[in-house]
Amino acid sequence: MIRKAFIMKLKKGYEKEYKRRHEQIWPELKELLKEQGVYDYSIFLHEDSSTLFAVQKNSSLKGSQDLKDNPVIQRWWAYMKDIMETHEDNSPVSIELDEVFYLP
Repeated sequence: MIRKAFIMKLKKGYEKEYKRRHEQIWPELKELLKEQGVYDYSIFLHEDSSTLFAVQKNSSLKGSQDLKDNPVIQRWWAYMKDIMETHEDNSPVSIELDEVFYLP
């Protein structure tokens, strides 16, 4: 099991919309993540800075951020691009974080 963590940026004023979209996450996206070994996935919001902190467990070395060529992921990114900071390919601007402490 591998744990991955990363941060992303939400555009100001879209906190409720971001939450709403994730409450209605597409079944095919959930299934894809599970098939790829992503589980126990949480995203937290620091409202003052609009920073999203994501942490997930993976049964392989790849996490959700490694699925860029999948059409479901590409559609999700296009769906989210209006409320997040993104690259030209619609992928979210994300910074992977190094683990410096873990208390099992």
